[in-house]
Amino acid sequence: MNKNILNLSLDEQQWSSVLPDYKHISEDVFATVINFVFKNEDIDFLSFDKPITVNLSLSNDAEVHTLNKQFRNMDKPTNVLSFANIDDEAFEETITTADEIELGDIIIALETMEREAKEQNISFHDHYCHLLAHGLLHLLGFDHQDDDEAEYMESFEVDILSNLNISNPYKE
Repeated sequence: MNKNILNLSLDEQQWSSVLPDYKHISEDVFATVINFVFKNEDIDFLSFDKPITVNLSLSNDAEVHTLNKQFRNMDKPTNVLSFANIDDEAFEETITTADEIELGDIIIALETMEREAKEQNISFHDHYCHLLAHGLLHLLGFDHQDDDEAEYMESFEVDILSNLNISNPYKE
């Protein structure tokens, strides 16, 4: 498989204090998710001999709140938003002609992540890895609109996190 590209944007400087190694961690999660899904799921476009690209923005609650309201009609921040190009009608045509396959955009809100990690009594690092993996799976076409989809997606998350030496976030 060609070298995949994670375009990382640090839109909230506080990220570098809370997760100093955010670049390496993000790239590790990205590679782990792509490789795991490539080996365990039959997704047609992953068989193309083209690099996969993803745009990741490490941002804040204010920005995510704005995007959540604009695109999902939810007037509040959330932990992670994914904007998948696979949902675009022209995606299949685009991937056959483009030099790379751009999966889409992920934006993660710092304050919401910090609060959730404290509430769930898990490390910020582990929660970040989980949410990034979750967002990447959305870009690859996974969803959790019904119980079967959720269970399937969660099983992938658990296995991916296990490969990163992170405990199952869904265990009771």
